[in-house]
Amino acid sequence: MDAATLKARLAALPATVPEDFRVRCHRAISWLARAEQEADADARFIFLWIGFNAAYAWEFGHERSERDLLRRFFERILVLDADRRLHALLFKNFTGCVRTLIDNPYLFEPFWRALRDHDGSGRWEAQFQAAKRAATAAVMSGETVTVAGIVVDRLYVLRNQLVHGGATHGGRVNRQQVRDGVALLEQLVPLVIDLMLASDGSGFGRIAYPVVGPL
Repeated sequence: MDAATLKARLAALPATVPEDFRVRCHRAISWLARAEQEADADARFIFLWIGFNAAYAWEFGHERSERDLLRRFFERILVLDADRRLHALLFKNFTGCVRTLIDNPYLFEPFWRALRDHDGSGRWEAQFQAAKRAATAAVMSGETVTVAGIVVDRLYVLRNQLVHGGATHGGRVNRQQVRDGVALLEQLVPLVIDLMLASDGSGFGRIAYPVVGPL
């Protein structure tokens, strides 16, 4: 499912679809289209992440965390996903890029926190092993939302490394995590947009930055 196909589906939506939803999908598709044109892995990941962010983000207060937003989003997607396409995407890849993302300590925020704080207690290692066990248990029990949340947590760390200048563009260190992130997002982003377009547009909340005219 490429951006051009999704754009055509968006244009065919009935007039009853909420405008916020229409704008949300339009923005997500625009960034997916840009990612499709990009050969550079770092840039491709960033464009894919922006497209994903455009799909799930909505107007919220400080009391709601990014993790809360993502969980709500995936719960809504699962309601729409009668054929369990998201489940198939995550679980068939568990022995591939999903597992390597989960097993990568450089995508585990407590690792970096311990490094910054000079914490040699080994607590982050215990947390890392516990998180890996939780991910494996979620896979074994078929908990799609939990697995999706764990994977996106890892991708969010990678997003922060790239967007906040915590990595060298095109650097040779830990490039596998960028390749794995791209491999997953280039399947995940068009899938969630496709599922959204099959809905009536309700339940996704208001966009944080609506379209406004010139001041």
